[in-house]
Amino acid sequence: MICAFCRSEIQVEEPVTRRDVCPKCGRDLHCCKQCKFYDPHSYNECREVMAERVVDKERANLCEYFVIRGSSLMRTDKVKQAKEALENLFKKPS
Repeated sequence: MICAFCRSEIQVEEPVTRRDVCPKCGRDLHCCKQCKFYDPHSYNECREVMAERVVDKERANLCEYFVIRGSSLMRTDKVKQAKEALENLFKKPS
């Protein structure tokens, strides 16, 4: 990933915890500005509609929807998988 503060490329292992910091600049990694859902043009500056509002976007928080920027994980993938599982469950046998 690339740190949102110092723009250094860093290697991180998921899951990122609230105490993890950038090895280059020491800023928090588990904060809104480091999240895949952060969008300054969205409501509450977050594209995840279920997330609670976080006032300080640059400090560590406990958001349960946090996904590190650059990650292949995405909540929408989980929703898609759940829908497919339900469709398969109720599919009529041929």
